[in-house]
Amino acid sequence: MHMNVAPHLLTEDRAEYERVLDDALRTAPERPELVGAGTRLTAAQLRVMALNATTLITSAAASEYEHFTKVREEHRVASNRPRSSAPDESPGAVAVLTVLVPVLAGTAAAIFLLVGAAVHLLAPDAAFGTTLLTAGLVFGALAAAGLLCAGAGLLMTALRNSPAESGAPDDELARARADWREALLERGVIPFLQAALTATDPPSRET
Repeated sequence: MHMNVAPHLLTEDRAEYERVLDDALRTAPERPELVGAGTRLTAAQLRVMALNATTLITSAAASEYEHFTKVREEHRVASNRPRSSAPDESPGAVAVLTVLVPVLAGTAAAIFLLVGAAVHLLAPDAAFGTTLLTAGLVFGALAAAGLLCAGAGLLMTALRNSPAESGAPDDELARARADWREALLERGVIPFLQAALTATDPPSRET
């Protein structure tokens, strides 16, 4: 059966419209305004009527639908936007230096300290031994500084690469969708079904 679809209702939202309609028909016995659903008109008859009046029904929630589609499109654009890769995907010399500086400085410090200690032990008065020990301490300080810089770099990288807060956009999209569904139900579907049932009321007898 052909179904008229409102011009502003996108194809991907037709199923959502039908779900709202089906929910209304399922809960019709619980709604006083829909007295007669299932007796004067069956749920199947009401459903066909509502599907053929999609344009009329959905126009009652046009503003909420416009907002919903706008938020959804913004969410999709944000989700598909490529992340900046310049700082994180080009480690190059920075990454190499971050790794090599502590290693080389630590190795040099160990060598200078060992050799300097040996020279100082064999010749306590030799200035060369003191020079080696001093150089070892300097390289040890460089190694420690390199380790601190490497740790800070790893921390900053982890923070930059951590997933962005996506809860807020998702929540906004969910709220927009819920607002459209509620407006569609309360201002579109229910009033239409009520009008359809009222139109089938048996005429009152005049005394």
